[in-house]
Amino acid sequence: MAKIKKGDLVQVISGAKQDRGGDRGKQGRVIEVLAEKNRVVVEGINLVTKHVRVGQTQRGTKTGGIETHEAPIHISNVAVVDPKTKKPTRVGHREETVEKNGVKKTVRVRYAKNSGEKL
Repeated sequence: MAKIKKGDLVQVISGAKQDRGGDRGKQGRVIEVLAEKNRVVVEGINLVTKHVRVGQTQRGTKTGGIETHEAPIHISNVAVVDPKTKKPTRVGHREETVEKNGVKKTVRVRYAKNSGEKL
């Protein structure tokens, strides 16, 4: 089970540095999690150019050309960002009791290991 979910703010922790044209140190939101391949698609990270054949829509506008898309990155190369310190952290799980309408219920919560803050 991946500890990174869609919508999480993550930081790239491995790969080429930014001054060498890489993405290490960049932060972005997770757009999609590909669990079967252990990969995630992160907004603004690992951009690739894709050449799409030029065509026309029903209205006559041109489509296609050179487009940039986010490519998947391995899940081990990103870490969840701690909401308190804004630095990468590990994710833990703990059970908390919540009282709603007089009924006590245990809920499993994800938290940042460094600060203990809920994610």
